[in-house]
Amino acid sequence: MFRFLRSPSTLIALLAGIVGVLLVLYAWRLPPFVTSVETTDNAYVRGYVTIMSPQVSGYVVDVPVKDYQQVKQGDTLAKIDDRIYAQKLSQARAALDGQKASLDNSRQSELSAKATIASSEAQIDSANAALKRAQLAWDRVSNLNDRGIASASETEQAQATLEQAKAALNQAQAALEVSKQNLATIIVNRSLLEANVASAEAAVQLAEIDLQNTTISAPRDGHLGEVGVRLGQYVTAGTQLMAVVPEDVWIVANFKETQLEGMQAGQPVSFSVDALGRQKLTGRVERFSPAAGSEFAVIKADNATGNFVKIAQRIGVRISIDPGQELAKQLTPGMSVVVSIDKSAEPEQAPAPQ
Repeated sequence: MFRFLRSPSTLIALLAGIVGVLLVLYAWRLPPFVTSVETTDNAYVRGYVTIMSPQVSGYVVDVPVKDYQQVKQGDTLAKIDDRIYAQKLSQARAALDGQKASLDNSRQSELSAKATIASSEAQIDSANAALKRAQLAWDRVSNLNDRGIASASETEQAQATLEQAKAALNQAQAALEVSKQNLATIIVNRSLLEANVASAEAAVQLAEIDLQNTTISAPRDGHLGEVGVRLGQYVTAGTQLMAVVPEDVWIVANFKETQLEGMQAGQPVSFSVDALGRQKLTGRVERFSPAAGSEFAVIKADNATGNFVKIAQRIGVRISIDPGQELAKQLTPGMSVVVSIDKSAEPEQAPAPQ
């Protein structure tokens, strides 16, 4: 056997076999190469990439920004021709003035109806007084007529005057009822007029919003992507004009499900970025995805059909970037990252942003 081992070719083959076994053990992190550090290159820088789109239609009359330009919140990114929307606002305001005038006229009609009621009540008082006089005259003439003193013409005149007084009282009472019904009608119609005013005010506010929406402004501080809109272009609601990328970034690392055991929120993270010469930066585990990436796929695999091959699924891990690192300012969404997490490290609270 020793003679067999003395052969150079045999020693080389033996060493190659041992090295191969050791490489397999190292690649699969099997003893004696077991480690608590989990690493993945399936990781990327993420950020809030906001696609800017208009809410109104029209021709673009101004694009004061350029590709990749830095912008501040409120900066104008594009402007749509606002002449039509300005006229619609004027039209809505005129309609509102008309509705307010109708409401004011209703209030004036209410005052007039109340004055008419007061006049009708005065007429009733007058009719009651006339009826009282006519009744007294009739009682006097009737008494004289019973004694044969009053003439027939006087009796007829007194009776006619009494009947007229009763009719005048009934007429005055009817006029009072009509006045009250007119007032009730005015008050009932008031609700409709007030609703019309509220509707007109809402129309004015909508027209103001449409006019304001002709100017597309930056929602946050950040940098622009490629500016896709052009001067004179006709755009509609939902047309993609450009993207705004704020400064806030983080990392999403997709670890295999077999790597997650012992991984906790708050554990320190070290990572390197391909675009920054693989220099090391640090961060903290923030949270874990509620489901594997395959669950968010548009077309999900059906593992219940055909032959089955078990594949370790990937779970997204969100990682915050520790503040105060100069290189972190150069991170932009989409950069490739290599992430390492020591599962044996104690979880810590992430430092507050500076």
